[in-house]
Amino acid sequence: MSRLEDERRSVNPERRDPEHLEKVDGIDLDNYDDPNFDFTGSILQDDSPYAEVRSAVANTDDPMMPSSTFRAWVIGIIGAVLIPGVNNFFSFRNLNIASLLLTHPIGKVWARYLPKISLFGMYVNPGPFTIKEHVIVVIMASTSGGSAYATDIIAVQRLFYHQHPNFVYQWLLVMSTQLIGLSFAGICKRILVAPPSMIWPGNLSVSALFNTLHAQETTGTRGRGGISRERFFTYVFVGYFFYNFLPSYLFTALSTFSWVCWIAPNNVKVNQIFGVTHGLGMGLITFDWGVITAFTSSSPLTIPWWAAANVGITVVFFYWFLVPILYYSNVWYSAYLPLVSSHSFDNTGSIYNVSRIINADGSFNLQAYQSYSPIFLSMSFAIGYGLSFASIAAVLMHTLLYNSKQILTQSRRSLSDQPDIHARLMSVYKEVPDWWYLFIFLTTFAFGVFAIETWHTELPVWAFVLALVISLVYTIPIGVIRALTTFDTGLNVITELIIGYALPGRPIAMMMFKTWGYITMDQALSFTSDLKLGHYMKIPHRPMFFCQVVGTVVAGTVQLGVQTWMFSHIEDICSPHQKDNFTCPYTAVFGTASIIVVVNIWSYWGVIGPRRLFSHGQLYYGLVFPFLAGAVLPLIQWTLHKKFRIKFLKYLNFPVAFSGVAWIPPATPINYVAWVLICFLFNYVIRRRHMLWWLKYNYVLSSGLDAAYAVGGIVIFFALQYPKNGTIGMNSIQNWWGNTVYTKTADYAGVPAKTLPEGGTFGPSSW
Repeated sequence: MSRLEDERRSVNPERRDPEHLEKVDGIDLDNYDDPNFDFTGSILQDDSPYAEVRSAVANTDDPMMPSSTFRAWVIGIIGAVLIPGVNNFFSFRNLNIASLLLTHPIGKVWARYLPKISLFGMYVNPGPFTIKEHVIVVIMASTSGGSAYATDIIAVQRLFYHQHPNFVYQWLLVMSTQLIGLSFAGICKRILVAPPSMIWPGNLSVSALFNTLHAQETTGTRGRGGISRERFFTYVFVGYFFYNFLPSYLFTALSTFSWVCWIAPNNVKVNQIFGVTHGLGMGLITFDWGVITAFTSSSPLTIPWWAAANVGITVVFFYWFLVPILYYSNVWYSAYLPLVSSHSFDNTGSIYNVSRIINADGSFNLQAYQSYSPIFLSMSFAIGYGLSFASIAAVLMHTLLYNSKQILTQSRRSLSDQPDIHARLMSVYKEVPDWWYLFIFLTTFAFGVFAIETWHTELPVWAFVLALVISLVYTIPIGVIRALTTFDTGLNVITELIIGYALPGRPIAMMMFKTWGYITMDQALSFTSDLKLGHYMKIPHRPMFFCQVVGTVVAGTVQLGVQTWMFSHIEDICSPHQKDNFTCPYTAVFGTASIIVVVNIWSYWGVIGPRRLFSHGQLYYGLVFPFLAGAVLPLIQWTLHKKFRIKFLKYLNFPVAFSGVAWIPPATPINYVAWVLICFLFNYVIRRRHMLWWLKYNYVLSSGLDAAYAVGGIVIFFALQYPKNGTIGMNSIQNWWGNTVYTKTADYAGVPAKTLPEGGTFGPSSW
């Protein structure tokens, strides 16, 4: 018997042999294709069949533990005011704030010092600050912790169209776009929350952190000696907090670690292959946790190895093999452009100047377009478009083939029927009636209709309904992939494509259609993810519902108030050279998605429209064929796997492979390569060889690194970068070799493979 087998048996004394395993989620294991399921592990009556869940989630519950208390609601509402408000404030400066760890000491201080009196029939201080209260607080504060997507529509209306909609319109728009997704989450509960196979890996590190802070016991805390999880988290947090000063401020070359380019800074091909700013990142290494996690859906320590391997295959085949071949062959005239860039270019190799092809009212000027230039994309951006198109079709086909039977089974199953301890523990709490979710939908639908009909949006009601239908159709298929891997397929591309063909030349309508079509799905899955976190932490269903609704309403209202104040009191806000750096990077991107500023290809959907980019006879017509490939490849895979039972095909997931690298560009392959390598080390090598260590510390390590990076970034910004307009160390630390060497390379400058003679152009003679 192997040592690994001994470890598994010591952790799982009730382990059954694989031949005695019968069913998971009501599906015969002989035909069960869940790549997360460990057939050499165990089916436990009183724990999850998934080692990841057993590691991070407690399999016990105390129904009498306080959760929806006066203290939780006060701290949660304050968090819903401060965290989204501050995030909205700093989103205009490209800075995200993550301060959820602060709620733990606040709760502890409240429990120790506030009097135990009754107020409005509720105890001000009900005793020790419980883990369930903490979860309620965090859910309420983070439900809309990021900037509400619809606030960008309002900002664009102000900045680029000089419209000043009243607060009622703004509030109805934000509430509709933020809360319709909650009604969709009600549909998803049975399918994406209750089944044990829907593990939601991104929630596991959060669960581990909650259990660590509150000294809750899980399988991961038993069976191995060594220091406690609490002390391990402290060591990791403190260690990386101080280390973070190196790659983030003192020695930033450790972050942008293009070491080969430093040796040959002017060799264009070397810089394109090994560069990390505009190159393919074949140097493999970075020493910055922020770079590793910047563009991925979650920490590499929480992702199943098989899912990360799919991402790695995509990087190697598409970006390290296919992209160089096409680029150096000058396909689509791409050799005249940087290899990796999120900008769009004209036929001189300069960034495309949208202002040259629009009229004063923002409408498209065809004659000016024909006399100026067609749009050209970097090769990496073009391939990214193809992968996005493929993922849209692949996610539907993959879910139909692999998950349709399970979806039908789960849609008819109650919590008490689930073969999972966590679902059975949750079945003692009163469910949220379906009509609560229906009420949310009807109310927010009415909000949306009122907003688009009473303000000049140019979006017809039928288009609003179509956007919601698209979102609803994709919510469960994308949700299944996200629940298994944390990856999802963004609907921004397909919604922009549809509205670009259906309603060309209507930029405000395009933004609104995209928001309801894409963000409704995204919000639905965010709410569903929170429901799964509540499921793991045994939070009663109805308090979860109310804290999500209240948190969203409070956060959205506060964000609107903050935005209104900023536009009224900050001079030259969103201008490129605003004195305090309030340049509105995200709003600029979103605004260019409608018509104006020069940022990237999303700027042209509302003006030029997809017809002049992807239709037959246009330069990028070939990029529409990945739609067909995305539908066919999962069918071929499924057929071969069912017929020949080829093991590795079970782990091949085309939706993950196509959508896992969706952020290239602006990301470069280094962001994903380093991420895949770390996932391989921890979730394959260490998990196989040191299972007990992995069970106890893996998710705590992930939480510690994430928390230290977030808090360290805040400290560095406010202590060293924000004061004196960023001039601290301007002539010393900021200018030494370790902070400038990577800026003196062809990679950093984005030098293309081919250069034009003075005044020369490239591309077709007519368009």
